Amino acid sequence: MSQIHVIGGPTASGKSAQAMKLAAQYDGIIINADSMQVYDGLPMLTAQPSEADKAAQPHEFYGYLHPNEDCSAGNWREHVAPRIQEILDAGKSPIIVGGSGLYINALIYGLSPIPDMPEDIRAAASAKQKEMGNPAFHAALAERDAVMAARLDEFNTARLVRAWEVLEATGKSLSEWQDQPLLGPPDEWEFNVTLVMPEREILYDRCNQRLEWMVDNGALEELEAFNQQITNGEIKPKALLAHALGVRPLTAYLKGDLSKAEAIERAQGETRRYAKRQVTWFRHQVKESNRVILRVI
Repeated sequence: MSQIHVIGGPTASGKSAQAMKLAAQYDGIIINADSMQVYDGLPMLTAQPSEADKAAQPHEFYGYLHPNEDCSAGNWREHVAPRIQEILDAGKSPIIVGGSGLYINALIYGLSPIPDMPEDIRAAASAKQKEMGNPAFHAALAERDAVMAARLDEFNTARLVRAWEVLEATGKSLSEWQDQPLLGPPDEWEFNVTLVMPEREILYDRCNQRLEWMVDNGALEELEAFNQQITNGEIKPKALLAHALGVRPLTAYLKGDLSKAEAIERAQGETRRYAKRQVTWFRHQVKESNRVILRVI
């Protein structure tokens, strides 16, 4: 079996330090599994590895996409899976590290073979939902796809829009795609998964301290440049990276709408709440199997 190391857990938990240790121990190459760190534009605010860390151990798939590109769990998996095999063939150890649980699950357990949705269809589905409102949108979906509509709560906006866009793009119900076998990893891959899960007080303190460190070491200047690119039309206002932790409150400070202390406090709160959701997700979604060895530290 080919051994692949996976390090998951909430933001600010210490995943990157753990990855550095494993890379040194196993002649490893660190591969990013964070949905915001795939983008170029806000390396500090998204807590990408420092230049010193990159020099010490090889890091890949950090900041490799322009913010205008959309990267789903499926896209990411398509990008990294061939590289993982190359690393294994070279006799080295792939070390996957990140807090995006959907990315990690896509790699370990596989995905339904649903094709990527064209941007215009996604935008049209979202606009239709906003125009109609959830109950009417749910009713319209039920007329076209009774099976999927029956599975969905009428106020679960994201899943309703997803069901609609898949039907529009493929002509098939999302339920039909979901019922197909998952596209999983190669049979010879085995995953050693480490979840880095500090106690809540320690985790929250790390979240707070890291945000303050970012602000003191260039995150505001980085964000100002990023926002200028949006103003110039170089980056789409709806780019996923524009929703990174801390962007909204710190931008409010840059515009003069919040004090610096208020902006930092709100950004810290965003980070803590996100960390809490990540902890819950990893506890319930990552399970041992015949190909997954799991430990929690």
